[in-house]
Amino acid sequence: MLIHPQINPVALQLGPLAIHWYGLTYLAAFGLFMLLGYRRLRHEPFASLKGPGAWGRQDVEDILFMGVMGVVLGGRIGYCLFYKPLYYAAHPLEIFAVWQGGMSFHGGMLGVIVAMLWFARSRSRPLLQVADFVAPCVPTGLAAGRIGNFINGELWGRVSSPDLPWGMVFRGAGDLPRHPSQIYQFLMEGLLLFVLLWLYARKPRQPGQVAAAFLIGYGVFRFTAEFFREPDAHLGILSLGMSMGQWLCVPMIVGGLGLWLWAQKFSNNMIK
Repeated sequence: MLIHPQINPVALQLGPLAIHWYGLTYLAAFGLFMLLGYRRLRHEPFASLKGPGAWGRQDVEDILFMGVMGVVLGGRIGYCLFYKPLYYAAHPLEIFAVWQGGMSFHGGMLGVIVAMLWFARSRSRPLLQVADFVAPCVPTGLAAGRIGNFINGELWGRVSSPDLPWGMVFRGAGDLPRHPSQIYQFLMEGLLLFVLLWLYARKPRQPGQVAAAFLIGYGVFRFTAEFFREPDAHLGILSLGMSMGQWLCVPMIVGGLGLWLWAQKFSNNMIK
């Protein structure tokens, strides 16, 4: 049985300024997106686009800036709406208290979709082309965020068998060993999803299919990880024995499958 190392969440203290590890993982996520975005410019169909529709390094930087705004605003608003709507309705000013924690991936994803819509409209580019460009660059950022969760000792897993070699006791969660679900999510929706999606995106695909693969892949991996993650205390297990995280993954998976099949059908109709 392992003990969570209880790492100081503050990485560096400079007088009144505290730099948190979690904030650094966000910076790492954005930096990884930029590096992968530059590499993505060499992939088809983006490498062959010429004229006004051509992609360049400035596009990567601009969509990153818009995406950061989408992640932060969408993640916070999504958390307030999905997980504590009644509380924040009664305490609306606390919506802005981001230092207290509380971010939702699904809300952040909706924020990124809005950012991609904005980018696509401002650059006169197809939305699905923008989504296909962005999707493979996202999972490494998700992996970085899960490392931040583990450092903070938050979002721990459900109680595990005492015989589980990597079962871990988290301070604040009692004395029983638990699944280190942050690491599970780091491995599945972070590293594994990145490898699968990056390889999938390297071959020619119909517009929208790379983005669809992201929706399906993340939805399936997150749905699976939720079986090992402790549900939010104020929500618990919801209907059909599913957590809020699992319920939010259902429309992702269904939407991803629908988008992939639509793209395939559209391609077949074009061939006919």
